[in-house]
Amino acid sequence: MKYYEAFKLLDTEENGTITTKELGTAMRTLGQNPTEAELRDMIRDLNKDGDGTIDFPAFLSMMDILRNTTTFMEEGIKEAFKVLDKDGDGFLNTTELRSVMIDIGEKLTDVEVDQMIQEADADKDGQINYEEFVAVLMGK
Repeated sequence: MKYYEAFKLLDTEENGTITTKELGTAMRTLGQNPTEAELRDMIRDLNKDGDGTIDFPAFLSMMDILRNTTTFMEEGIKEAFKVLDKDGDGFLNTTELRSVMIDIGEKLTDVEVDQMIQEADADKDGQINYEEFVAVLMGK
């Protein structure tokens, strides 16, 4: 039922469909910044009758896709963190980060590795926890 309530909130014209403009407003409210072309593409992919709008069944399909994509991304990020966290302590330290950089062919100095840690280390404890790792990957 929460999806229907969300749909009704987005359907500002109260005509049973969501337009590109309404979808864009909703996404910007959620911190996303899609271009008009991206919005048109999203609606075109879900729109069955070609009128440039999304009805409730198409909205449900979009929500399923987003939920599955988010779950997939979260699982991938968790797995990546586990692989990088060689000692399994829940943190990435300079040694682990340096090892990763070498593995991917990046030859960084100790100063550069320390700088990477400092930039990602929001709580300033000298290492990167999972939340900080996610923030870096998501560009936050």
